[in-house]
Amino acid sequence: MKTIKGTTDHVVIVGAGLGGLSAAMRLAGAGRKVTIVEREGVPGGRAGRISDSGYEFDTGPTVLTMPDLIEDAFDCLGETMSDWLTLEPVSPLYRAFYKDESVLNVYSDADAMATEIESVIGSNEALGYRKYVDFVSKLYKYEMRNFIDRNIDSPFNLVSPDLAKLIALGGFRKLAPKVNDYLKDARTQRVFSFQSMYAGLSPYDALAIYAVIAYMDSVAGVYFPKGGMHALPQAMAAALEKHGVTIQYNTDVTSVRRQGNKASGVETSNGEFIAADVVVLNPDLPVAYRDLLGVSKWSVNRLKYSPSCYLLLAGSNAQYDHIAHHNIHFGDDWRGVFNELIDKRTVMSDPSLLVTNPTHSDASLAPDGKHVYYVLFPTPNMDADIDWATFEPQYREHVISTLESRGYTGFGEAIELSHITTPLDWQDRGMERGAPFAASHTFLQTGPFRPHNIWGDNVVFTGSGTQPGVGVPMVLVSGRLAAERILGPDSTYQSRALRK
Repeated sequence: MKTIKGTTDHVVIVGAGLGGLSAAMRLAGAGRKVTIVEREGVPGGRAGRISDSGYEFDTGPTVLTMPDLIEDAFDCLGETMSDWLTLEPVSPLYRAFYKDESVLNVYSDADAMATEIESVIGSNEALGYRKYVDFVSKLYKYEMRNFIDRNIDSPFNLVSPDLAKLIALGGFRKLAPKVNDYLKDARTQRVFSFQSMYAGLSPYDALAIYAVIAYMDSVAGVYFPKGGMHALPQAMAAALEKHGVTIQYNTDVTSVRRQGNKASGVETSNGEFIAADVVVLNPDLPVAYRDLLGVSKWSVNRLKYSPSCYLLLAGSNAQYDHIAHHNIHFGDDWRGVFNELIDKRTVMSDPSLLVTNPTHSDASLAPDGKHVYYVLFPTPNMDADIDWATFEPQYREHVISTLESRGYTGFGEAIELSHITTPLDWQDRGMERGAPFAASHTFLQTGPFRPHNIWGDNVVFTGSGTQPGVGVPMVLVSGRLAAERILGPDSTYQSRALRK
């Protein structure tokens, strides 16, 4: 494995996103001096926070899985996660609503889920579900250690007995037909394959290995931090500061100062130069190459990006008793959704959407008697011919009318305040093509073919744009992999999830 050569005493990390914080915890635990430079006034990056009139809005990911990976990061500082962060299991994990008015609750407990499927759909589908759980559990076992939770420098690094097992298991077939081997009803097929959207792909195009994302939430479970998702980066940052890490907020890094392929530190917008032995870059990888390193790299320039999303954060006086914490509302035309978003690059005509209701689990996130709604509509990214500056008001009306037609009666009138994020806003926040899910996980943008997390003599990347990829678990792992590039492969904790 390629590692940084020479002195690594002082590491400067650009960006206090989850990847940067994860790397910092491992580096600080190994005795390195660490300075984090963050342009915002709070940690978290995409997992940010808007506080407005007593409402607390999480601005990024809402689904938290694999808490063992968080425990692992705290372990590296000699800390116990539960001393800093309270996680509560979410049950049901999701409530899925379908156009035929049927409803399916999703549970991580296989017996409870089988009972739910038998009640809503039938016993044969419940039996197929149990076989599907066995499939994704094996997939996770063979995939995590060798293909996700390690640095990969070459396709030859993938050659292992587990690769043969993945092939035999059908991991390199397409996801949708593989799911169809076990699940015959369109409702279960959708709820156990929609996760491919996180990887930027249709389940009809994604490889079956991406069913591992379904394992991470639908089998391993979904959690919610007390205080909202932003409590996670806040806890990580607080633990780091206790251990002597400097986090310099409200500071914008304008460039990495370098001579050839060797970085000497970072320059900020206020004219400060911060010297470093190693620089870790947490911004979106293509943006970091272009704007901070000033490097044009063909393999980065050619990347294809995931769809984007329209996000409505609403503070509301309305409560909807029929919903759960996470709610997925499926339209009729499932395949058509991906055709429109990815192939035609148009907005959905028959939307499938996510509504998260954080106050369902933590009432403190809103004033007394009020509620928070996080409404996510997938959209094309900025490669589409859509002028979001003028289209947004029209699309907002479409979003609200769709919600009201899906059971959220009076949703528009009940909104007391709102915050909108369009693909244009994501792009303005530093996400290439306005894609918060980063480069898509096509075969040639996965594993050893995804942009590597090391460049030159002493620059390392972390975050969703590099290996292993998109999603909170993957980004946390990316921080550990970045730290390994600096410390060596045997000097950081192997993920707790793998030690079980």
